[in-house]
Amino acid sequence: MNTSIFRKIRRDRAFLVLLAPALIFYILFRYVPMFGIIVSFKDYNLFSGIWKSEWVGLRYYKMFFDNPDAFNIIRNTFLLGLYKIIFGFPAPIILALLLNELKMKRYKRFVQTVSYMPHFLSPVVVAGILVMILSPSTGFVNQIIQDMGFEPINFLQKADWFRTIYVSSEVWQEIGWGSILYLAALTSIDPQLYEAARMDGANRWRQMWHVSIPGIMPAIVILFILQIGKIMELGFDKVFLLSNAATYETADIISTYVYRMGITSANFSYATAIDLFMGIIGLIFVYSANVISRKLGDTSLW
Repeated sequence: MNTSIFRKIRRDRAFLVLLAPALIFYILFRYVPMFGIIVSFKDYNLFSGIWKSEWVGLRYYKMFFDNPDAFNIIRNTFLLGLYKIIFGFPAPIILALLLNELKMKRYKRFVQTVSYMPHFLSPVVVAGILVMILSPSTGFVNQIIQDMGFEPINFLQKADWFRTIYVSSEVWQEIGWGSILYLAALTSIDPQLYEAARMDGANRWRQMWHVSIPGIMPAIVILFILQIGKIMELGFDKVFLLSNAATYETADIISTYVYRMGITSANFSYATAIDLFMGIIGLIFVYSANVISRKLGDTSLW
């Protein structure tokens, strides 16, 4: 048996070398840090270290749920994640289907390039762009509003606008990059299926609905399950850069709260407890979505 394993390793050594960087990354930055989970059950003291710090059990978990701001923080995080899925998840699918119907290759490549580019912009740059275009004095959005005879709106100082701005910027930034997987899935569909559909009198809309979408449905289901697991994991950078005291009512999420508690206030145990709790919620979401998918269809993660 051992000889067989070594033979397989030798045979697939090129693929293992390609896999090594990703494997090392996940070991160093995903699995090794899991040791720090124990901090959430201790009254961690930076000078005493983890092992010598006092064991306090679930004290910090109870402290979070007793916090009057806890419900608002969880609600903000959940709603932003939910809106990202509602508006952001279908967008790459629609773009991929539309690009797949384009016959002009040069125009198709141009649209793909333009839609991919925002993905490579850092959150700092995106936040800066949003501040510029939404400025009440110099932003072109308010210039249009004033030209229409209305008063300018200070979008970034109004809590009611924060979710719209954040979700819209996420859709704009990720729609092109997210469509890559669906375009790859579309290329794997047998062309004979389209020919058979045309022979049956199906127009391009019918071909898309009855051939293209069923052909990429396994990819859609898998990616949807993964997105469900990230519903409570929002990017810290953009939220932190766009939010302020005036928008905390809708902009204060788990990651920004953990930053304030852990880095600013140096309450590492409390911050770790909150982050671990959110990780468990994400695991529950992924597991539930996978179970439902397996019961309703044949596609699932496991």
